[in-house]
Amino acid sequence: MTTNKILGKQHLGFQWQTEDPFLITVYHKDLYPTGNEEQGVDPKYLVGRNLGEDFELRDGFRMYHGDSVPGFQAHPHKGFETVTVVQEGFVDHFDSTGAKGRYGNGDVQWLTTGSGCQHTEMFPLVYSDKPNPLELFQIWLNLPAKGKSAKPEYQMLWAEDVPVIEQESVNGGKSTVRVIAGRLNGKESLEPNSASWAKDPNHHVGIYLIRMEPEAAFTLPTVSETLNRNLYFYEGDTIEIDGEAIASLNRVKLAGDQEVNITNGSKESYLLVLEGEPINEPVVQQGPFVMNSREEIFAAFQEYQQTRFGGWPWGRYDPVNERDAGRFAQHSDGRIEKR
Repeated sequence: MTTNKILGKQHLGFQWQTEDPFLITVYHKDLYPTGNEEQGVDPKYLVGRNLGEDFELRDGFRMYHGDSVPGFQAHPHKGFETVTVVQEGFVDHFDSTGAKGRYGNGDVQWLTTGSGCQHTEMFPLVYSDKPNPLELFQIWLNLPAKGKSAKPEYQMLWAEDVPVIEQESVNGGKSTVRVIAGRLNGKESLEPNSASWAKDPNHHVGIYLIRMEPEAAFTLPTVSETLNRNLYFYEGDTIEIDGEAIASLNRVKLAGDQEVNITNGSKESYLLVLEGEPINEPVVQQGPFVMNSREEIFAAFQEYQQTRFGGWPWGRYDPVNERDAGRFAQHSDGRIEKR
C-alpha cells in the first residue's frame, strides 16, 4: 500500500492527460450566440476565422471543423470508445451505420467504435432568440485487443436515468455526484456497451462528475493498489486533499488503494474523476485509430480507404437535425428513443 494519497499534479490544458485504460479527455466550453435559420453562426462572427480548423477562442467560442454549424464533420474512428458527457447545449450525432440523434443538457453518449465507423458531432445552435452555450467532455476509453474487432455500438445514457449521489457534509455543504460509469457509495451506473473494458466490474472503471458546494466534503473509497485514478479540478478556487491545497485547473493523480478525502474551499467547485484498472496492452495511436501495433494501424488505414467503414449515407458531411427535433436517438435497427 502506498502512503501518499497524492502521486502527482499537472496543469490542465485543452487536452487533458489520462492514464490506461483512458486515452485522452477533451473539455469544450463555448459561448455560442443565437442561431441563424440553419442552426449555425451568423456570418458576421466568421470573418477572419480559419474555417475547417478553427480552434482559436474568439468571441467566446470556436468553430472546430464546422463551416456554419460548429462541430466535427464526418470522420472515422476504430479501436476505442468515446464517452461524450454534455453538461449544457446539444450535440447532433450521425454515423455510418445509419444511426442518428440529438442529445444534451446532461445526456451521455457511449460509442464503441470497435472495428470501425464514421460519425459526426455537430453543435446545432437550436435557439434563435437567445445564446446557445455548450459545455461537454469527450473521454476516450481504450478497448482491449479483442474489443477492437467488435461491431460498432452506441447507446444513450439519458440525463434522467444517470444515477446521482447527494451527500451532506458535517457543516452542511453538499456534494452531488453523477455516476457515469462504475459503482460508488452503493450507486451503480447504467450498463456500459457490451465490448467495453468497463463492462467487467473487476476492471473498476469509474467516471464520476462531482459538484461541491462551499465547504463540502467527499471521500473516494479504497479500490485497489493497481488502480489508475485521476481527479480533474476544472472549475472553482481551491480544494484540499490530504492536507494539501490544490488550485483549480489541475489534474491530480491519486492513490487507488486508499480513501481520499476531498474538502472544498469557499467557492463552488467542479471535478471529474476517471479511474480504472489498466488494460496493460501496447497502445499505438495515429490520428483517429487506436490499435496494438503499427502493423494494425497501417491495416486500419487501408481498410478505411477501401471500405469507408460502410460508407456515408447522409448526403452531407455536416448534417444536423431539425430545429424542433428534441432529444432522441434513432438506432441503425430502426429503434427510436425520445426524451
